[in-house]
Amino acid sequence: MSTPYPFTAIVGQDDLRLGLLLNAVSPAVGGVLVRGEKGTAKSTAVRALAALMPEVSVVPGCRFSCDPVSPDPACPDGPHAEAAGVSRAARTVELPVGASEDRLVGALDIERALSEGVKAFEPGLLADAHRGILYVDEVNLLHDHLVDLLLDAAAMGASYVEREGVSVRHAARFLLVGTMNPEEGELRPQLLDRFGLTVEVAASRDTDERVEVVRRRLAYDDDPEGFAARWAGEESALRERIAAARALLPRVVLGDGVLRQIAATCAAFEVDGMRADIVMARTATALAAWAGREEVTADDVRQAALLALPHRRRRNPFDAPGLDEDKLDQTLDEAGPQENNDGDDQPDPDPDGGGDDDGGGGGGGGVPPQADGDRRPPRGESGDTPSQAPAGSPDAPGRSTGAEQQPVASAEPFRTKMLSVPGLGEGAAGRRSRARTEHGRTTGARRPQGALTKLHLAATVQAAAPHQRARGRSGRGLVVRRDDLRQAAREGREGNLVLFVVDASGSMAARQRMSAVKGAVLSLLLDAYQRRDKVGLVTFRGKEAEVALPPTSSVDAAASRLESLPTGGRTPLAAGLLKAHDVLRVERLRDPSRRPLLVVVTDGRATGGPEPVALAGRAGRLHRSEGTASVVVDCESGYVRLGLAGELARELGGTAVTLDELRADSIAGLVKDVTAAGRAA
Repeated sequence: MSTPYPFTAIVGQDDLRLGLLLNAVSPAVGGVLVRGEKGTAKSTAVRALAALMPEVSVVPGCRFSCDPVSPDPACPDGPHAEAAGVSRAARTVELPVGASEDRLVGALDIERALSEGVKAFEPGLLADAHRGILYVDEVNLLHDHLVDLLLDAAAMGASYVEREGVSVRHAARFLLVGTMNPEEGELRPQLLDRFGLTVEVAASRDTDERVEVVRRRLAYDDDPEGFAARWAGEESALRERIAAARALLPRVVLGDGVLRQIAATCAAFEVDGMRADIVMARTATALAAWAGREEVTADDVRQAALLALPHRRRRNPFDAPGLDEDKLDQTLDEAGPQENNDGDDQPDPDPDGGGDDDGGGGGGGGVPPQADGDRRPPRGESGDTPSQAPAGSPDAPGRSTGAEQQPVASAEPFRTKMLSVPGLGEGAAGRRSRARTEHGRTTGARRPQGALTKLHLAATVQAAAPHQRARGRSGRGLVVRRDDLRQAAREGREGNLVLFVVDASGSMAARQRMSAVKGAVLSLLLDAYQRRDKVGLVTFRGKEAEVALPPTSSVDAAASRLESLPTGGRTPLAAGLLKAHDVLRVERLRDPSRRPLLVVVTDGRATGGPEPVALAGRAGRLHRSEGTASVVVDCESGYVRLGLAGELARELGGTAVTLDELRADSIAGLVKDVTAAGRAA
């Protein structure tokens, strides 16, 4: 086994280390989600924490790490007779992104269950992680159903496996740590809320600190054991402090005044539900124990808020996590004891607790305050942009301007009409198009290819029944062979690659129209986020097209690129379609099972170069020949409509919808009106 990097040798990253240590002191805090750019010691810190965890005493031979003092009465390996326990180090179990459900929760031997009636259960990673650390690297890339199973087990402290009437339950209490790079996609707000704490990490910009990071890493790579030996004293001291804080934790007092501050803070920041209040209370208690105190202070509450609330403030995927620290301080002052408001009786800041002296930086656990408009340009009144052309002039039919104009803010997003890829796919699990998946409604049965994951019981019994006499069946059990087993064929939904091709030319540059177009694309991006799609963005204007964002799971990155999109110039429609074709060709090689959906946002005009309309038609037919599903969002406006977007949709072999038709509420309203008219008739 390789020697882990010492936890105490990590340079900087105060928030990261504090969040992990608080969970080591009090696992009831609920784990920690570490967000940050690549190469910031996220994985190194998590793996180093295992060496600091106290040893655990387990029942000899128990695969589920039962405590000999109070063994789990429902343990599949039980019941356990009274026996002396054996001590071992706490485990760190890593859950790979591509893990199967059986690997996570465990698997039943279906053949033995049917033929012998026994619960032959093979434990999964949740059982291995019991009373230790479960580490999920790139948790935002984990399949949704695995994340749901993982977080349910973390919340209940137990894992349940139920297959075809056979049920197994075992304890699964662990310190949950997830790491993620936000550039690769966000977690759903519902899942973010299940992590107790969150910390943001970034590489230091201080030259001396970066030099020390490189120096220590090189020394560790040259001689891991020797490097670890040099930090053994610090590691031992930190391990003892964790043990002392754990022992002190039950004696820490959480007063009514502090509880009022916690409740007032959660109410002021409008977090959903009551989980935030509970997590803040547990975190503040752990902070007091970590500082060696038996009473929680206002500084502990402030620090707990900076760790427990930022990720619970998000309302949609385009919001940046963060906390307004001025508002936090004001709320704590208003909810605090009145007799302390004169400033004479305020407690001294605790150096270990990370109070106000952090100022929201390194050890504060929070993010600098975000102004409401930080994520998008300010919305001014019509005509307030210096480079804006005279009102209405670019919007006339056939009119195009060559001057580049400043980006305009998007209109408010709305719920969009459902767009899907026809046919039946086999891509990654999602919520857009029909596909063969591991989860969904059962549509039939087939012979398993590889390990059996979802048994079709009726088909299995039907396959085995004709052979019972030949197999010498004499008892009540069914004699089942491997060839009799049938896999359930299921149909669910998949996520697609939604590639946006956005016309940013002069014909689209009217302020109101471009604002509406951006609002529509933003709405489609929000829909793609909810349906678990990958997205990409191609824009075209002037003389060429460019890939503004290669296909990614980070929908908020696409929204950011969209907001800064300039407009103006001619309309190289063919260039945009050909650039999209290049992107899709590469993505088919990278991920052949993920089907694409091409969304072209344009008024259909094509200008610039020889025969621009004919060239755009040939580019459209190229996509059609490869079977690419496509939708053209017709942005043409005004009383005179040329219908060019509809012609482009026919060349692509797709459909055309107007901006108004894209709204889901307009479709719902139409159905409602027709139904009402039919009843009246």
